[in-house]
Amino acid sequence: MSFNSIASENDSKFFSNDKGVLSLMYHRFNENKYPSTNIRMNVFDEQMQIIKNLGYKFYDPKLFEEEFSISKKEKKILISIDDGFNSFYEEAWPYLRKNDIPFILFVSTEPVGKNGYMTWEQIIEIEKSPLGTIGHHSHTHEYLIDFSYDDFKNDIETASKIFKEKLGYVPSIFSYPFGEYSKFMKDYISENFNIAFGQHSGVIDLNKDKYELPRFPINEKYGDLKRFKSVINYNPLEYRSIKPEEKKINNNSNPPELVVEFFDEQTNINNITCYSNDGGNWKRTNSTFKNNLMIIKFEDKFLPRRGRINCSLNDKGKWRWFGTQFTVRN
Repeated sequence: MSFNSIASENDSKFFSNDKGVLSLMYHRFNENKYPSTNIRMNVFDEQMQIIKNLGYKFYDPKLFEEEFSISKKEKKILISIDDGFNSFYEEAWPYLRKNDIPFILFVSTEPVGKNGYMTWEQIIEIEKSPLGTIGHHSHTHEYLIDFSYDDFKNDIETASKIFKEKLGYVPSIFSYPFGEYSKFMKDYISENFNIAFGQHSGVIDLNKDKYELPRFPINEKYGDLKRFKSVINYNPLEYRSIKPEEKKINNNSNPPELVVEFFDEQTNINNITCYSNDGGNWKRTNSTFKNNLMIIKFEDKFLPRRGRINCSLNDKGKWRWFGTQFTVRN
């Protein structure tokens, strides 16, 4: 994409006051020996009840895809599950079906049917239900960030052929394994899918890049109910652009300079507080503002594998949030 086309795309954006879509990401259920990717079902039940008690509605992924560019009048909650572990089928699927909660299940094709993973019969059962949508999650679920362009393309195309054989179509929504992606990966995905998710936190609005959408990871470490209640009430923090576009950094580009251009209509911009984990410890960033631009110069290099930045804004009592992530390779 040329600079002029990027500028044209940014000029076409507008402050939408979109109420947003908050997506939650889960992996394993009641597999308590994997706390970094597991959620206990009694906690999951409490989380779903919190959502219902707050009056938020669960969003059908099919509608999310169709309505992405429409400003939401009320915030929606999108449930997503990565990897297709058997514990999802055994534990969470009966619960979701009983409670009529729609969701998207991201499947990597290579592990299907292996120990601990769902079978194609189970995946097809999900796909045929009115609640389940199947998403594309690569073939091998390896560290695709380290693959060459040809190897990356081959991995995705291998999975697409298997999906076509097993489901009769290729899913149109993609999830980057480990939430990691480079510019060439994102460019390829944008040419072959309608939407793609990462694993950085934030609330989706129609101005967010459709090929690096945020999700809040929920697990035993980050799933306690106090944090969950805070997360579920976050609102979108809209911006026109965020740079650099390349999210894979190395010794020569580490640390990057983060530049976020906000809309003129967004109030209280100077009240934004950002934290980052450069140098290996979370700390408040050195942020400077020039009109509607926020510029962050990081103090230290980010350590492998991930550099994270989270920003929040108390906007007249309403908490707005966005995050971004760099993949750090030596």
